[in-house]
Amino acid sequence: MSVNGLNMTEETQEKLFELSQEAYRAASELLDIAKLHDGELLITGCSTSEVSGERIGSYSSPQMAEAVFSGIYQAVQERGIFLAAQCCEHLNRALILERTAAEKYGYDPVNVIPQPKAGGSFATAAYRHFTDPVAVEHIRAHAGMDIGDTLIGMHLREVAVPVRITQKTIGAAHVVCARTRYKFVGGSRAVYDENLL
Repeated sequence: MSVNGLNMTEETQEKLFELSQEAYRAASELLDIAKLHDGELLITGCSTSEVSGERIGSYSSPQMAEAVFSGIYQAVQERGIFLAAQCCEHLNRALILERTAAEKYGYDPVNVIPQPKAGGSFATAAYRHFTDPVAVEHIRAHAGMDIGDTLIGMHLREVAVPVRITQKTIGAAHVVCARTRYKFVGGSRAVYDENLL
């Protein structure tokens, strides 16, 4: 098999397929628990270095990024959710998303194209596969998945709630998930909508 012009062994193909499946399971479970609505935003940060068992920023892998991205992208497309891919610190954690999502939420595009060593392999994969990708500096996502401790919290809405999923890792990378909820207002007499908790 050849991916991006590279010949791969059967063992490598199986490993990449398993990464894709792990990513799909993690994203699907998060989206089910978070109860995102059509058109809402999922922020994902992914260190392929951590996925491969290395220190973050030391072993960027476009092939692993493609595998992880494909699993997550399948899950969001099945549910009509927008995916935002967080770039690495070299691009100040800018985000890659579809132009339609940026326009819907009023996010102003900036001019940068992610690369494996300047933006990260995962954001590069997103840029390659989105229909009309743009980069933006800030979003307020409804849920998030952090693969390899990439620190996505700055791009979540204000009240983040941890989500525990059964898929604890993707490859060797630790997976942390969150959803967001509406703020509570009022005092001891307030009544809240249980469907929004």
